[in-house]
Amino acid sequence: MLSSTRELLETAQRNIYAIGAFNVYNLEGVKAVIGAAEAEQSPAMLQLHPSALVYGGVPLVALCLEAARSSIMPISVHLDHSTSADDIRMALDAGITSIMADGSHLPYEQNMTFTRKMTEWAHEKGAIVEAEIGRISGTEDGLSIAEKEAKMTDPDQAVEFIKATNVDSLAVTIGNVHGEYKSEPRLDFVRLEKIRHLVKVPLVLHGASGLPEFMISRSIELGVCKFNVNTEVRQAYLQTLKEGLCSSSLKDLLDSMGATIESMQSVIVEKLQLFGSSGKAHLHQSPYAEMLAKRT
Repeated sequence: MLSSTRELLETAQRNIYAIGAFNVYNLEGVKAVIGAAEAEQSPAMLQLHPSALVYGGVPLVALCLEAARSSIMPISVHLDHSTSADDIRMALDAGITSIMADGSHLPYEQNMTFTRKMTEWAHEKGAIVEAEIGRISGTEDGLSIAEKEAKMTDPDQAVEFIKATNVDSLAVTIGNVHGEYKSEPRLDFVRLEKIRHLVKVPLVLHGASGLPEFMISRSIELGVCKFNVNTEVRQAYLQTLKEGLCSSSLKDLLDSMGATIESMQSVIVEKLQLFGSSGKAHLHQSPYAEMLAKRT
């Protein structure tokens, strides 16, 4: 079922687990996310990186929306990390259920102005908005931010920003990074706890690939209810193709496509279990929940 991102996040927030938002680029990625969600009876999000949106355009958005509608699991479709007003407008017009208006590269006042305008557009379309305060470092899908540019989220500034922009969720920077962690991850949970105490909107953590289980659990306890995952799923796809082509075990295009779906789905299942959303589909508004209600 194509679900509201707001409903997914608020239900997860109330019940203390997190929604997995997985970047997808093609049919194989979409099938992997839907397959994992259905196997785990879990809500999930199909998430488009801006580079994927540029590559696939409206047809890729339509693919994600139709896949969500066809599933009995609660699935929403989200545009990730967009700095382009034109791309955001295109995605909203195509029916996407939520966007990340990423003005984190801008000076604070400009970030507020950009985010406020994107939020007005999104709310007019019935979509919700995620924004970012601070600046997460790392490299992923052409998004490269030097460590020296990274900036932790200021809790008091987060309060002011949410009030000024009317955003619906907030991506926080507490030591998390895009892509692979080059050293042992260190998250500032004291900062996260203060943010949670001051703001009521759902919190989001980018750079969940590679975080150990105890950090995931602690983040959820302190209010994070959405994790973004890209690197590990993408690596599973590429590694499967590489191994199959080198060994000649994948002799047909459909064999290759099926193998990549299976490898990505395995990673996604592990993440859904780690985030605590497995078996939680019945808590959400979906045909699956209605079916269970009729049985009881």
